[in-house]
Formats: sequence, structure tokens, C-alpha cells
Amino acid sequence: MRTLPTALSDHLAGDATTICHCWRVTRRDGIVLGFTEHDHDLAFDGIDFLAASGFRAADSEETNGLSVEAGEVSGGLSSAAISEADVIAGRYDGAKVEVFQVNWQAPQEQHVLLRVQEIGEVVRADGAFRAELRRLTHRLDQVQGRIYGRRCDAVLGDGRCGVDLTNPVYRGSGAIVAVLSETHARVSGLDAALAGFYRQGMCRFTGGANAGHAGDIEDHRVDGDGVTLSLWLPPPLPLAIGDTFTLTAGCDQNFAVCGAKFSNVLNFRGFPHLPGSDFAFGYADGDTVHDGRPLYE
Repeated sequence: MRTLPTALSDHLAGDATTICHCWRVTRRDGIVLGFTEHDHDLAFDGIDFLAASGFRAADSEETNGLSVEAGEVSGGLSSAAISEADVIAGRYDGAKVEVFQVNWQAPQEQHVLLRVQEIGEVVRADGAFRAELRRLTHRLDQVQGRIYGRRCDAVLGDGRCGVDLTNPVYRGSGAIVAVLSETHARVSGLDAALAGFYRQGMCRFTGGANAGHAGDIEDHRVDGDGVTLSLWLPPPLPLAIGDTFTLTAGCDQNFAVCGAKFSNVLNFRGFPHLPGSDFAFGYADGDTVHDGRPLYE
């Protein structure tokens, strides 16, 4: 049950109200911003809630239980509030949003927290944005714990994996010499690396319009025309000749690759000897030997 401040409760019980919504956005990098749909800036709890942001909420429906309904918030891209560069860079993805109902005549004394949500998908077009607000129960759809599988479920270089990605053996750098598409480019500086070495690795741009952005590598090919890198998704801004980058080797979570490429089989976090579906759906017969030996050597 939500308890309203006495002054706000009395105000809502009156014949006329001066109510608006405010949003407190806490990004994952720790930056806190405030926005309101009112036509003047408001302030409470030490936060300034900006009216110039153009924030406005779409109609939404509240339900009980653990359903994962979502709402929306939209507004204009303004350098004074939300910049297009920050939206493109994903700085608002996963941000916490606290929605308040406020009496704009007395915001410090008369406000109440309505709900806490997270920003999901952000769509931008024509100088404006539209952000999905997800209820926190959406986290219940995420996998908790571990799932048995043949492939490793660790992230290359994390504490469970143990591979030292600062080792120069697993890193490379270069520059774009030709742009083939929004995700494909010919690059220099990687001639010593075998084809596929950086596949499923990470590319971090160190120079050019995308400096600071990191993206996943789809493929790393070597042919008669040189070295080609392919990204899974296009970077925020178009690739350009001269853009520089650093690469980190990739891993496909395969037991054989873990040993041959990283010499790390002792830390392999999968179950490579797990029987496949052909065994699970099999049955005992006179031609199969069942003497307790390992299924896989």
C-alpha cells in the first residue's frame, strides 16, 4: 500500500489539483538527471527536474502481481537535457527511472513515488526519442544460475575464465583503410594474426568519430585483398578511413578452442562430455557395449 503525505492527500481530495509527473533517471554510469512534464523547472530531494526536456508519458496500465507490462516516455533531443550522442552511445540503456506524482505548487513537500522502472528499448528519429519503461519484474525472465551445456558459460577474461586479456598475445591494433559497408571494413595492422583469431572478440575504437565505442566482432577474414573485419552491429556513427582501433581475441566457448588457443582447459566452465541428444534418445541393444567406460575420451 502506498502512503501519501498528508498535505498531498488533502490536495488531491480538493476540488482542483495542480498535479504533474516527474522522472528521476539514474544512468548506469552514476549520473542522475531529472525531468518533468510541467512547463517550469521543479526541484525536490536535491534534484532539479527540467521542463525544457519535453518529457511526456504515454498512457499506461498498472496491474497487480508479477506481470511485465511496460509503458513509454518520449521527448525531444536537447543538448541541455538529453543529447543525441548520449542516446546513440547507449548511456540510457538499462537506466533506473523513478516516476513521481508532484504538486507543482509545493514540489518539495508534496510528492510521492509512484513506481520504479528501467529503460528498455530506445528509439530515436527526427530529433526526438521514445523510450520503453519496463517494470522491474522483467528481470524474472532472465536466466538465474547455470544451465548444463557443452560450451563454456564464462565470459572470456572474467574471474571464472582466468585468461589475462592484457597479454599482448591476445590483443591487436590497426586502422581502417577501406569501408565496405556499415559493418565491414578492410583494415591494416593485423597481418600477423591468423584468420579468425579475433572472431567473436571485441573491437574498441581509439580514434575517429566512434572513439570510445566498443562492439562485438562477427568475423575476421584474411584473403588476397587483405584483412577484413565484420562487426555484429554498426557503430553509432559511420565507419571512416583512418579510424583506429584495438582488438581483443575472441572465444567461441568450445572446449577444443579453450585448450588450443588459450591453454585454459582447467578453467573451462562447460560440460564438454555431456551426452548429446543421440544418446539421450537411444536405447540399449545387443550391438552397444555398456561396460562403464567413459562415453567420450
